[in-house]
Amino acid sequence: MAESSYFVGVDVGTASVRAALVTKGGAVERTAEEPISIWEPHCDHYIQSSAEIWDKCCKTVKSVTLTVDRSRIRGIGFDATCSLVVLDQNFQPVAVSQDVDNERNVVMWMDHRAEEQAARITDTGHSILRRVGGVMSPEMQPPKLLWLKENLTVTCWNKAAHFFDLPDFLSWKATGSLTRSLCTLVCKWMFCPPDGWDASFWTTIGLEDLLENNFSKIGSKTCSPGSPLGQGLTQEAAADLGLDPGTAVGASLIDAHAGGLGVIGADVKGFQLPCEGQPITSRMAVICGTSSCHMAISQQPVFVPGVWGPYMSAMVPGLWLNEGGQSATGRLIDHMVKGHAAYAQLQQQAQQSDKNIYRYLNNHLSMMSKAHSLVDCLGSSLHVWPDFHGNRSPLADPTLKGMVIGLSLSHTLDDLALLYLATIQALALGTRHILEVMSDAGHDIRTLFLCGGLSKNPLFVQIHANATGLPVVLPDQMDAVLVGAAVLGACASQDYNTIQEAMEKMAKVGKVLHPDHELQSFYESKYKVFLRLFTHQREYQTLMKQI
Repeated sequence: MAESSYFVGVDVGTASVRAALVTKGGAVERTAEEPISIWEPHCDHYIQSSAEIWDKCCKTVKSVTLTVDRSRIRGIGFDATCSLVVLDQNFQPVAVSQDVDNERNVVMWMDHRAEEQAARITDTGHSILRRVGGVMSPEMQPPKLLWLKENLTVTCWNKAAHFFDLPDFLSWKATGSLTRSLCTLVCKWMFCPPDGWDASFWTTIGLEDLLENNFSKIGSKTCSPGSPLGQGLTQEAAADLGLDPGTAVGASLIDAHAGGLGVIGADVKGFQLPCEGQPITSRMAVICGTSSCHMAISQQPVFVPGVWGPYMSAMVPGLWLNEGGQSATGRLIDHMVKGHAAYAQLQQQAQQSDKNIYRYLNNHLSMMSKAHSLVDCLGSSLHVWPDFHGNRSPLADPTLKGMVIGLSLSHTLDDLALLYLATIQALALGTRHILEVMSDAGHDIRTLFLCGGLSKNPLFVQIHANATGLPVVLPDQMDAVLVGAAVLGACASQDYNTIQEAMEKMAKVGKVLHPDHELQSFYESKYKVFLRLFTHQREYQTLMKQI
């Protein structure tokens, strides 16, 4: 029987735009994907084009809705990376790096050009920093804005009239509404409901010019995620997207938070999980792709050192959010594997076996382990500290670097497989580190809910269960981020009354993986090594400062 109504979810990730046609029950019927460009004009500068991103949004939406009667598309929702979009007073793009054209007007989330500015903001000790674990990250918007003011005063700062988080830019393109989502403003811009903007913070850090016209450049009006924006799709946006004017548009989310909506509210009855019968606050959503985010919600605000938040209504309206994260996860795995001397051999053998490289590596590790042993134990003498792009949580130190202990002169495919395994284990132990700090602060997390690209890797998922000692739930729809984006459209259309109702009906459990308790002592020891790597790095830094 054909569905009577649909919702569209649009997800703008780091390197691609995806769209999905989603039923009212949360089933993904069709998806489309388009790549987007990334430029690196200078070291640690990563930029994109908002015009290209919108164009790819339109192409993917048209693709998934081509054969569907437009009147059956009830709503659309957007999520995106927390990148910074700069437009002038005529809403035209403004370049965010020297010697590039204006079309390249997006400072990406992973751009670390503003490390110095972030450190200076931290050094102010402003009370608002308590909302970000006491440390300002260069991945947030205030240091990026300060960098633009200090380094591109004439070519960018003086021309800029509108600074958007990328999710809010997409909502504006769709509806013409300048209302910003609480998700973006609270998580990345230091907005604190119900009080709003703290003028003293912006003045203290040297961005007092943003106070003009009631903060119009960064957002005068806000709303909760999923709230209907404007009158729905404008005539122009509807034509671009191939949908009807007036189609409901929900206030947007950061991509990781959309993944949270797509998994964390699922009905777990009958799966014998420790979170069954417990409030949703006993769950953590881990959205793992290029980077990873760790989302935990609470009824009351919980302050966690080195972890962002607590943020009111940033993901689930009416609940507080703490957000941990790792700046490089899928990106780190790619870096380790593709930079190894045996990578060409891996590519050749994977192609001959008709497998992607990670499925081949997983199989290769299984063959390397003896019949009576577990794959995990192959990582007993090779250890990785995974902060090749700094530590987002719980140490909140962007200056930390990666470490590998236990390398030999050998560069065989076996060595590559072991390095791949050790990297995955390090990322899982990083999740354990975040969980431990959150637990010490008052969270009671009993089950992990994973989604994102890395959740499709069974070894990555199982090692997360083994290393943390917690069961891992995978959604029945592997495109859970797209389901989360569609939840926004479903709520805006008023087919569901609240975000909570929509995510409970549209998110479903697909598979559960339990930890292997035989490995408990192994991971206890490996976790001790993991923490010592950090201690040693600090010691090395101190020694070298004495020169």
